[in-house]
Amino acid sequence: MSTPQIPGIQIPDSLIARDATELVRDTESELLFLHSMRVYAWGALAGMRQGLNFDPELLYVGAMFHDLGLADRFHGSALRFEVDGANAARDFLRSHGLPEQEIAKVWSAIAFHTTPGIPQLMHPEAALLHIAAGMDVAGRAYDQFTDAERDAVTAAWPRETDFKHAIIDTFYEGLKRRPDSTFGTFNDDFLAFKDPAFRRGDICSVILHSAWAH
Repeated sequence: MSTPQIPGIQIPDSLIARDATELVRDTESELLFLHSMRVYAWGALAGMRQGLNFDPELLYVGAMFHDLGLADRFHGSALRFEVDGANAARDFLRSHGLPEQEIAKVWSAIAFHTTPGIPQLMHPEAALLHIAAGMDVAGRAYDQFTDAERDAVTAAWPRETDFKHAIIDTFYEGLKRRPDSTFGTFNDDFLAFKDPAFRRGDICSVILHSAWAH
């Protein structure tokens, strides 16, 4: 596995990390793989800056698997894509004999990585995966990283020239066959942006039209 030198971080080179990388490279698009590598880098940098006691290997596996649910093999799933990725990571880590407590950390980090307001109150791996994914996709916390850090990470794992539209397209392709899984999340934004006929779920309408008489 290529291990570019990024000041302040080290890419895990354990058997688990190498196997996770191989699995993801064989399953995801190049865009998602490079995104996942950058997510690990942003997470590791943020963790060191904040002085968090995180496990680099668990964070790395979380980063590798966090968007796996958007890959072609899951397009027929009815689950939230985050849960597909979390389940795949759980099965992968069980096959490598990790303790269930560590597996649970990775599962919850992936499952909650798109849910604002919760991961930062959980364990460090969940908090960092949430921060890092938001940084790479939406530029959240962009100014918390230095120019040198941003340049080093994107030199090692480049963003596509039109990454912004490409990642929106990737989310849309991964979610358009399971629109119900986006209810209550911001994932329905991808469907609304790409499909003029898409209609969002509305919890107020659900309440008002429920079977209750009053």
